[in-house]
Amino acid sequence: MTMARMFETTRARNQIALIPYVTAGFPDLGKSLDFIAAAADAGADAVEIGLPFSDPVADGPTIQFAAHEALQNGFKTRTFLEALAARPRPCPLILMTYLNPLLALGPGAFRLLAAAGLCAVVVPDLPEEEAAEVIEEGARSGIDVVLLVAPTSSDERLRRIGALSRGFVYVVGVVGTTGARREADPQLPQILNRVRSTTPLPLVAGFGLSDPSHIEAITASADGAIVGSRLVDAIRGGEDFAALIRSFKQATRRTRC
Repeated sequence: MTMARMFETTRARNQIALIPYVTAGFPDLGKSLDFIAAAADAGADAVEIGLPFSDPVADGPTIQFAAHEALQNGFKTRTFLEALAARPRPCPLILMTYLNPLLALGPGAFRLLAAAGLCAVVVPDLPEEEAAEVIEEGARSGIDVVLLVAPTSSDERLRRIGALSRGFVYVVGVVGTTGARREADPQLPQILNRVRSTTPLPLVAGFGLSDPSHIEAITASADGAIVGSRLVDAIRGGEDFAALIRSFKQATRRTRC
């Protein structure tokens, strides 16, 4: 299923898309694959898979910890992609990676990602000024390259990113790095509405969404929500992962009685 089809499906259900985040290789390779499948089984509309990297500048302590553990355990990107390719594709899969690991895969990077069942790639350190070539390369393999916007982005920059990005625009909900937060930024709906005026693409909010109430607060403004650090904490703490996914999914309905 493509990202476009996924958003059509969630809109028809009067929901926004729930996109849980799982760190590849954490707590080990096999279990990370199991968590991807468990997220889909519990109702996730897509899953974002974080590729471990030694310098994750956009990530806070929780995801940095998971990435460090995976790398310490000998994580290899190609091995993970081969293992992912051997598994059923339960829902659309999105890779979150920094530019260096993507370049390290070589000229056939996007073919490898497509063979593994990935349909989109989020690259937080890819500036829009340098994105066109990467986006075109991704398109040749059927991969959407997703760009990010921040609360501090100018209107002109929002328009440029909205015109370049594919699949959706990733709306960073806070100034800073990823991480679970007790309260969502009350300005996030306004930020989403501002971005909405500059692009027809679906908008997916991320960074800091860590409670079902945070999702409920943006159902009128967003097309999707990514929950990351809260779920990595749950994996680390041995919580009921599927139950947590279901609680977030229940919050994605746009109309409630």
